[in-house]
Amino acid sequence: MKKRSMAALTAILVVVPLVAAAPGQRVRAAESGPGDSARSAGSTLVRGVNLDTVTIPELQARMNRGSLSSLRLTLAYLRRIKAVDPRINAVLRTSPTALRQAAASDLRHRLGKSRGPLDGIPVLLKDNVNTRDMPTTAGSLALAGKPPATDADLVKRLRAAGAVILGKANLSEWANFRAAKPTSGWSAVGGQTNNPYVLDRNPCGSSSGSAAALAASLAQVAIGTETDGSIVCPAGMNGVVGLKPSLGVVSQSGVVPISAEQDTAGPMARNVIDTALTLSVLSGRDTVRGDGAPSLTDAAGRPGTLRGKRIGLWRLPSLGAEVDALMTRTAEQLSAAGAEVVEVDMPYQERLAELEFPALLSEFHRDIDAYLATRGGPRDLAELIEFNRTHPREQTCFAGQELFEQALAAPPTTDPEYLATRAELTGLSRRSIDEVMAAHGLDAIASPANPPAWTTDCARGDNDVIPSSTPAAVAGYPSLSVPAGFVGELPVGLLLMAGDRQDAELLSLGAAVEHRLGAWRAPGYLPSAPSGTSH
Repeated sequence: MKKRSMAALTAILVVVPLVAAAPGQRVRAAESGPGDSARSAGSTLVRGVNLDTVTIPELQARMNRGSLSSLRLTLAYLRRIKAVDPRINAVLRTSPTALRQAAASDLRHRLGKSRGPLDGIPVLLKDNVNTRDMPTTAGSLALAGKPPATDADLVKRLRAAGAVILGKANLSEWANFRAAKPTSGWSAVGGQTNNPYVLDRNPCGSSSGSAAALAASLAQVAIGTETDGSIVCPAGMNGVVGLKPSLGVVSQSGVVPISAEQDTAGPMARNVIDTALTLSVLSGRDTVRGDGAPSLTDAAGRPGTLRGKRIGLWRLPSLGAEVDALMTRTAEQLSAAGAEVVEVDMPYQERLAELEFPALLSEFHRDIDAYLATRGGPRDLAELIEFNRTHPREQTCFAGQELFEQALAAPPTTDPEYLATRAELTGLSRRSIDEVMAAHGLDAIASPANPPAWTTDCARGDNDVIPSSTPAAVAGYPSLSVPAGFVGELPVGLLLMAGDRQDAELLSLGAAVEHRLGAWRAPGYLPSAPSGTSH
């Protein structure tokens, strides 16, 4: 057995250079004519498995039976990246060791030593998550040199669980915290990521590449990060699932920061089951609380019922009449399944909007200086600002770095005014959720996660006043985006939020909502939206 296994591994190592891109290189298109559709150029079928719809438990069952290997699964995703990604520009690079990782997983499966639900599952990482064997750039040329010395803590957990680190996803440069009018999905390293549903539309948020790659079935799961909206908005706008966990559930060590008071990495997938299983690995435990809360595995495997659940609907009509009509239909569907849907309004939102940005400026200066000190390149924010001024490629979509300049001048986090601001922010944001949930006896609060995707335009920047993510983001509470439906060809997500450390309960409810709405459909890669589509 050992000799055969070693021979198999040796054969795999010979194959690796033929199919995996070298570190730092963007994956090239497969040889196909310009008229070929993306869906036919890279098949979603592998050994009878449809990558668009298969779940991690289904994949593990097949790998345990021997009817599917991690190697074959990983190869299928690498081939899809080569065939499909040139249209959406979501994947910066693939790992040169992906197939070796898959072969090692196959050996563990054959020996009955699987490490759990993510063993052999291909995962994409947002490129602000440190990897020792691939560059970690946050989309900036300033960090495009030598990789970090060590993996981020969450990557160590993924590797220990046997996950195949497939590669790195593009993102909004510096997680969209550089310019006053940025364009989401653009970075100097990776260029512009497109929305797979309509290619001239924006993917939203800074975890744009992670979400777009999932929508195009370029990986089974992906890791995003959020400070305020950067997981849940791209998930909604690309028709996938994204969880912003409770603050502290996932370690932020080794992740390029904005604010330690709000930042968290989180799982993204095409379904809630895979999202929950990935969180169980990222968090290092099967529950995020120790008080008898349901486990994440239970939330994944046995989605809850909607019957008897009370859900508050925060409509946000500012996102447009078409989104509001979709929320009405969503409420009707949830009510028909036995949920009680009551309309609510969220207090203190104007004050939160006034306070959040000044607090983030001070926190960013503190936290980015600490991170840059661990990397080659600019040693602090002042040097980073100078780097951008002297590198024209950093200005090819938008030249501004107003947020960097304001952060450099912001009060330190020891300043009494800052301390008062952050204390009021945290208190009001938690009250906004806690008070509404208590007053109405709610299990969760729901709202639209996003408007229909706007047209990408470097000159104009984003059109993204989306307030739904702020209460949970500032409070450090969990929020979950699941597909709700479409406005024309453009996906809209339903954002669910709940109280602190109620991640498992939220995932269980989200699985029931996902099952009831059945809103997912594969992207069409349309060049532009039909005339008359909003935004």
